[in-house]
Amino acid sequence: MRRTRALAGIGIATAALLALTGCNSGSPSNPGGGDAGDGGDTPLFEVAKDVTLDGSPTFDKIEKADKVTIGVKEDQPGLGYLDATTGERTGFDVDIARWIAASLGYGEDKIEFKPIASANREQAIVNGDIDYYVGTYSINDKRKEQIDFAGPYFITGQGLLVAKDAPEADKLEDFNGKTVCSATGSTPIQNIKANFPEIKTQEYDLYSACVQDLIDGKVDAVTTDQAILIGYAAQYPDEVKVTGGLFTEERYGVGLTKGDDALRAHINDLFTENNDIWQAIFDKNLGDSGIKVEQPEVDAY
Repeated sequence: MRRTRALAGIGIATAALLALTGCNSGSPSNPGGGDAGDGGDTPLFEVAKDVTLDGSPTFDKIEKADKVTIGVKEDQPGLGYLDATTGERTGFDVDIARWIAASLGYGEDKIEFKPIASANREQAIVNGDIDYYVGTYSINDKRKEQIDFAGPYFITGQGLLVAKDAPEADKLEDFNGKTVCSATGSTPIQNIKANFPEIKTQEYDLYSACVQDLIDGKVDAVTTDQAILIGYAAQYPDEVKVTGGLFTEERYGVGLTKGDDALRAHINDLFTENNDIWQAIFDKNLGDSGIKVEQPEVDAY
């Protein structure tokens, strides 16, 4: 397997980090300032040149199409969010996706983002509708029967979002007889159905629909990974709050075509060799959230 990730005159790690640190003034929806898609003078990433990735059917497909098609979320503030007014995509996951694309030699003008609902992620990868998926995608054995993962690039856990005036909740059993909402097919809703039968559930394709039901008083809580919930709490500080601790451990990975070991190794190398870039992406998107985390070690491959 032959891999090169060269930049003219400088390494990709230094170049991308310099680009990130040069973008340090931005709006609340984009706390890091300019990114690869906002038309700013300084791009978020320098794009690698002369990239080859032998043995990767996905990379061959990308080269033939001359673009990268990435599955993402677009309703998760701070992680994967699309501003319907401006068309700007922001968030930690989105910037991780851009970073991977840049390492493969593709800039923002060669990226097609596709929103994929949680329940449809594996099928989208299996069908070849997307080249890879970055969007709060928890690594688990069931999913690995159909696809592969690179990473993890982030570790969080299941949490709860409740109304601002609701009492604090320390455990999921506090919601016995009440209704908790999450995305169809998500790990948290599967956990509740399997282990907490006295809790009623409501499911939607999008977490934003759950949050709207919570604000409207139609459900008692929203559950998903705490990283996602903190983004919503920041978006609606007068209506909702995060409560309790973490009930599970969720390891976010990059969803890939099963058997594409070359691309998996490439992405794992990228994460392993460039801790400063990962931290800069985190600080840009989630640094003000109060979450204190370190970049996890990737799985052996």
